[in-house]
Amino acid sequence: MIRFLRFTLVVSFVFATAFSKPLCRAAAAAGNDHAVLQADHAFVQALAKADTSAASKFLDAEFSWTDSAGTTQSRAEVLKSFPKPVLGDESDAEVKERTYGEVGTVMAARGKVHVLRVWVKRPAGWRALVYHEVTQLDQPPASAGSGVKDCENPCKTVPFQPRNEAERAVIDAWQALETGVTAHDADAWALHVADEFVQISSNNDHPIDKASRIATINKQKQSGVGSAPPPLVSARMLDFGDTVVMVCLHQPYTGKPIHVSRVWIKRDGKWIMAISLQTTILAAPAKGD
Repeated sequence: MIRFLRFTLVVSFVFATAFSKPLCRAAAAAGNDHAVLQADHAFVQALAKADTSAASKFLDAEFSWTDSAGTTQSRAEVLKSFPKPVLGDESDAEVKERTYGEVGTVMAARGKVHVLRVWVKRPAGWRALVYHEVTQLDQPPASAGSGVKDCENPCKTVPFQPRNEAERAVIDAWQALETGVTAHDADAWALHVADEFVQISSNNDHPIDKASRIATINKQKQSGVGSAPPPLVSARMLDFGDTVVMVCLHQPYTGKPIHVSRVWIKRDGKWIMAISLQTTILAAPAKGD
């Protein structure tokens, strides 16, 4: 009986030791997530209270704010006059957070209104890098695709010069992704997209995940409608190791230009897109009208 008790104690100790380290690692990871959420909550509350002094302390040097009308302001412009956040204090909003290394993403939503905030870990703490609002359509869009079947920009060429290997790899992945869209090849598109992928556009009435985007590409293949993506006008990339934040301006073949914020991550040696928020610039002239 004594030997059995000793054996039981030894086994319990081994199991406790074996599982304690993974639990500690999980707690540490959750702590990082909590730090992003804590900074984000403080920032949102400062904005809601119009406490510009407190809010300004969270802004990164590269910060930009895009409102639901597509107007984009730099840090210097925001500091002159803080925009009013579309979701207020977000007390009744659904909030989701996901951290990729030195980059944290927070998405808040209420009905058709969505906000993405991208955070970057600096020596002084987490700082807001991108604030991007999207207000979606009340009804599904009338068009099922661009109607264009040939894709030169961005599939083959882009008006952007990568500064390093990470940026070149992201451009290569993006061009392969958009080539897949144009060719109605859902498998080719999916190779360059994260499982948790989400796309939120002011030209759609609901968020799009990986499965629903694949379904759309397959439907476009059946109908034969042209689906070439809108050409790139300009881009800015912010490189943080295994995460790249890509801020772009696109001009569709018809209609108004679009401001797009994308988050790319390096996973299993490949660059894949995790987030894409797209807001039409309402004050800009429309092409083709």
